[in-house]
Amino acid sequence: MSPSGNWDEETQLLTDSARRFVQTEVAPYLNDWEEAGEFPRSLYRRAAQLGWLAMGYPEELGGTPSPWCLRNAMTVALARFGGSGGLMASLFSHNIGLPPLLRHGSSELQQEVVPAVLRGEKIAALAITEPGGGTDVSALRTSARRDGDEYVVDGEKVFITSGMRADWLTVAVRTDAKNKGPGGISMLMVPGDAAGLSRTALKKMGWLCSDTAQLRFDAVRVPARYLVGEEGAGFKMILTNFNGERLSMAAMALGFSECCYDEALAWARQRKTFGAALVDHQVIRHKLMDMKMRIESTRAWLNAVSARADSGNKADKGAEWVAEVCLLKNHATQSMQFCADQAVQILGGMGFMRGTACERIYREVKVMMIGGGTEEIMKELASRQLGL
Repeated sequence: MSPSGNWDEETQLLTDSARRFVQTEVAPYLNDWEEAGEFPRSLYRRAAQLGWLAMGYPEELGGTPSPWCLRNAMTVALARFGGSGGLMASLFSHNIGLPPLLRHGSSELQQEVVPAVLRGEKIAALAITEPGGGTDVSALRTSARRDGDEYVVDGEKVFITSGMRADWLTVAVRTDAKNKGPGGISMLMVPGDAAGLSRTALKKMGWLCSDTAQLRFDAVRVPARYLVGEEGAGFKMILTNFNGERLSMAAMALGFSECCYDEALAWARQRKTFGAALVDHQVIRHKLMDMKMRIESTRAWLNAVSARADSGNKADKGAEWVAEVCLLKNHATQSMQFCADQAVQILGGMGFMRGTACERIYREVKVMMIGGGTEEIMKELASRQLGL
């Protein structure tokens, strides 16, 4: 997939490809994967064959440089036709796990880790959140003590997407025990088979087919060359990483909103009540239009913010842009919440049944509103970026 500059054409090709993929390789099995708590690892290779895992990565690492407008188009389409946050979260967990390595890691370490992940042979994940920390990243306690040519890692991480089977973990650690603030934080690549690493599966309200783990590091020894960038620079890496994650989550939320609208409209057209289709009732049409209004406002905002991200003008990615990303993430997930609620209402009893997309998305709304930064944190960060 080499960008031709004709984004409308390429966006349509991505959308059509996503629809076919979901219809043939996801939809028939999704409910079983939800019950099993995971999907087959072979799906990573399939997504790699379609070029999706490599989007946005440099060619020398096996990637395909792609602008945000195309990456978000792919995300929106897969979310819309798949209707599964769990599938999206794990299948693309490398998109939050690898960027720190891409921006700050040595070329040797990049070559060791990235190509196999983009081929779908390995799984990468990000490990930042801790049981006692949550959004307060600067207070993390997981330590990495230098011992000769190795770091010795001790501590715990929680809510780690793809944590049960990740082959590479990008882990935020405290390398300066005397510095209890953000300046003491670094980033390490930790192999999934490292001795002393243990994992516990977590049961969740949603994202059921995404494996999520609590990790424990007991004197895990990691080669010093697995340090990403310099010691003490990890906190800035984390903050930068959040921008891309939040933009992708906004795209996911838009796709899920559309999925709810599609299912509600299809149901309203075929469901008969009082001698007429549901859609013939004004109150139902108005619910659908309330959903459509929020979907289109989210799409317009997402496209505008993505265009600024793709701009070569550094001013387009300054404090105001960061504020927009935060507020867009809130708006998109609130739109998703509204659309999921209205879709379940339109489907009635069927909307309460497992197997419908809107029921699944209804359960997944909260993780979208919390993950990548809570609504409250997003508002506060945006206000600070805008100098309020």
